Amino acid sequence: MKIHHIGIAVESLSVAIPAFEKILGRAPDSQETVADQKVRVAVFNLSGSRIELLEATSPESPIAKFISKRGQGIHHLTLSVQGLAGRLGELEQGGIRLIDREPRAGAGGEQIAFLHPSSTTGVLIELVEEEGE
Repeated sequence: MKIHHIGIAVESLSVAIPAFEKILGRAPDSQETVADQKVRVAVFNLSGSRIELLEATSPESPIAKFISKRGQGIHHLTLSVQGLAGRLGELEQGGIRLIDREPRAGAGGEQIAFLHPSSTTGVLIELVEEEGE
């Protein structure tokens, strides 16, 4: 298991991207809209992990709701796992509350699922099964 990425909720990619370009010394590696999650994503690949800047595309987006309650900042931590569907079953049997009982499509077409923060000491954790795992 490894840290796949950290998701950062931002009000505006047009403001956040230049700040991270200055910090990281380069432009994002990719940008896309994930319609299902009502979010636009800018991805900065790092050595073995990445930072994802997340901008809501709708007031009903989980990112918009997060920002209205807590402001901009770290939204979630993502861990890569093998056998995501099976891992979700194991976690649920072990008493971990799931947001997603089945994997679904995330940014880059990867299969993802979220664990509920009430079971993870207040941290929203996303699990991802990278292609080829």
